[in-house]
Amino acid sequence: MTIQLTKITVLILCMLPVIFHAYSATKSSMLNHKFTISKIIRKIPNILEKLTSTQQNKLPKQRLKTAIDHLENKSLERILMAINDLEQIALAHPQYHWVVMEVMTSFVRNNAPYSPQGEVSSGQAVKTRADIQAAVTVIGRRDINKDPKNEQLDLSHTDMQGINLNGANLKQINLYQVNLSGANLSGANLEGAVLSAANLSGANLSLVNLSGAILSAANLSGANLSGANLHRANLYLARLHGAILNETVFNETNLREAQFSG
Repeated sequence: MTIQLTKITVLILCMLPVIFHAYSATKSSMLNHKFTISKIIRKIPNILEKLTSTQQNKLPKQRLKTAIDHLENKSLERILMAINDLEQIALAHPQYHWVVMEVMTSFVRNNAPYSPQGEVSSGQAVKTRADIQAAVTVIGRRDINKDPKNEQLDLSHTDMQGINLNGANLKQINLYQVNLSGANLSGANLEGAVLSAANLSGANLSLVNLSGAILSAANLSGANLSGANLHRANLYLARLHGAILNETVFNETNLREAQFSG
């Protein structure tokens, strides 16, 4: 019996270093594991931020398609959100700048076709649809330096009565036969724009830059052209009955058969 107990005691003594080593290794592993988890938890916000950024950078086409699809939505809120998202895409991804602007002009042409209605009398307020206003505002504040050479945005045959484009940059844009009666274009840049047969009756065109613009057969009756720059503009057959022409620049302007009265 004594011999058997001695053997067990010796066996236990021999196993002690092994047990202690296993315990130490396990404890160390748990501490390291806990430390690693703690580090990962602290980094989660940064990881999510980078992941979101990466997804946005990698998926501009998907964002573009989704935003364009939402333009067909019947909800005005969804449409306005889509217009805003398209502008953000154009800003973040210059390669899609022109695509976005052409989508905007197409949206306006499809949803605000030209309406050959009568002139807007002075002081008459016309409310523009919020989605049309938003789309044209994006066009008017775009970075024109990103526009491709020899390309022109097309807003021809559209109805934008009473729209607010104060200070908008509409340089060389195609506005053939548009209805801009009662619109606010004060201080806007319309250099080289095509405005032939456009209805600008009662519009605020004060301090607007229309140098080199084509306004042949345009209706400018009752429009405010105070301080407007019409240097080398073409106003052949244009109607300016009752227009306000205080300090308007007509340097080298084509006024052949233009109609003035009042």
